[in-house]
Amino acid sequence: MRIGVPTEIKKQESRVGLTPESVGELVRAGHDVMVQDGAGLGSGFANDAYTAVGAKILPDAAAVFEAAELIVKVKEPQPEETARLTPAHTLFTYLHLAPDPVQAEGLKKSGCLAIAYETVTDDQGGLPLLRPMSQVAGRMSMQVAAWALMRTKRGRGILLGGVPGVAPSKVVIIGGGVSGTHAAEIAVGMRADVTVFDRNNRRLDELDSEFRGGLKTMYSTAHALAEAIKEADLVIGAVLIPGAAAPKLISREQLKTMKPGAVLVDIAIDQGGCFETSHATTHEDPIYEVDGVLHYCVANMPGAVPRTSTYALNNATLPFVMQIANMGARAAINANPHLANGLTVDGGKIAHKAVAHDLGEDYVRPDWLKV
Repeated sequence: MRIGVPTEIKKQESRVGLTPESVGELVRAGHDVMVQDGAGLGSGFANDAYTAVGAKILPDAAAVFEAAELIVKVKEPQPEETARLTPAHTLFTYLHLAPDPVQAEGLKKSGCLAIAYETVTDDQGGLPLLRPMSQVAGRMSMQVAAWALMRTKRGRGILLGGVPGVAPSKVVIIGGGVSGTHAAEIAVGMRADVTVFDRNNRRLDELDSEFRGGLKTMYSTAHALAEAIKEADLVIGAVLIPGAAAPKLISREQLKTMKPGAVLVDIAIDQGGCFETSHATTHEDPIYEVDGVLHYCVANMPGAVPRTSTYALNNATLPFVMQIANMGARAAINANPHLANGLTVDGGKIAHKAVAHDLGEDYVRPDWLKV
């Protein structure tokens, strides 16, 4: 199969769809890989690293899209990229379509087959292609929160872990999944006072055991969460509903009950955010203030650490890329129900139920889909 890797063009996105090591595996399996000139530079991969393993370097995105059958990216395609897609293309990348009707319309118009990383599943019911970026975002959330809490950034002017004789910051983490757990690991390691909210009692039991009393767990009700944020210095929103828009768990009115200079970090912003006052920001201008509460809502948090993120992502995506390349997209989807769960757009229609629901569109099951 002919596989194309274009340069990511979303603002401040430096990751790349395939590492040189992944390209080498695909080339050894008999596939042709075309990489856009300079696509890997943001992650520290020069063109020579790709040519050394058998890739061909093409001068621009137009050449990559024209030459390739399978497009492997990281972030959702921007309008100029969806305009290059055709019915002959398979697109494999993060899509996060639920809050993005403009992208959805572009993908439908293209006629391509689009598979979303974020809804591909595994045997345990997990999301293996979202997991590595959730791990990165969870760990990063504490780095950026500690920074935002400094008075120089308009925060409360407190140290996350305090010092002897001075209480640590109170951290509320909403969601005990992958992002929330990794955020908790860093927060506990920095000696913060941590409480994790979740609605899965089994997960709360696991967290209690895993952290050996190093954090508190709470069953998440609207009342319990509303009371907790009044005392919180930092709130991490880490709630995920696969393929669907994130629920709004903290209202604008509730911000007035929080401490001035408190910080909200919305890891769920790619799915629309889990705070009513959330809107996407960039690494260049990451923070805004509403009613005295700072909001950090960067939509591609892992993009700030592209080398780590690219390797972590490729460890998870490569087996699926290889299966698509070896079998063809439709055959691979029918052979692998986990890959089928990532099918989102096909033939100008939305082919994922949750995405269709959130977009207010009809779900259309492709007639070729057997699983």
